[in-house]
Amino acid sequence: MLLTLMGAAAIGIARQRNLFGVVLLSGIYSFLMATLLVVLDAVDVAMTEAAVGAGISTVLLLGAIYLAGSTESKPIHKPWLPLFVVAVTGGVLVYGTLGLPAFSDPQAPIHQHVAPQYLKEGPEKTGVPNVVTEVLASYRGFDTLGETTVVFTAGIGVIALLRRGKPRKRFKSRDSAKAGDGGGAS
Repeated sequence: MLLTLMGAAAIGIARQRNLFGVVLLSGIYSFLMATLLVVLDAVDVAMTEAAVGAGISTVLLLGAIYLAGSTESKPIHKPWLPLFVVAVTGGVLVYGTLGLPAFSDPQAPIHQHVAPQYLKEGPEKTGVPNVVTEVLASYRGFDTLGETTVVFTAGIGVIALLRRGKPRKRFKSRDSAKAGDGGGAS
């Protein structure tokens, strides 16, 4: 059911010409993805997806729409050159993957370091059913804390950039208002 809703949201994003609708559908897609990750017991990844995908990205895109307008104009010409560049770049990237080990090959060098230990001893030591959550929360907790700090700092930076240029409203305190209007007792 979740995959069906995600597919419908993705098709809606691709077909939509109104940018406000695209932003809303992107937020819905991210929320559905976070829900799917919770169902798969990857709660840490789900929290990141909900915060970044459905939260910060949606707010930033709504701000961009506010500044740029909400409708996409139809292209005047057919963009053949960008399409060609993307196709060639994609072909080069696919060719570059031919030298990689087979997908999910347990004998690949990357899987011979600590992965067998995590897979063998992890569920018994931590009691967490999902391997990714187990590794991130139990064995790499400080890395996860650092990543969370980076995301939080980026959010603060974005807020600071969005607020720049807008004058702050200053409110007079009750005491200064009385002293300034001559309403004080003499």
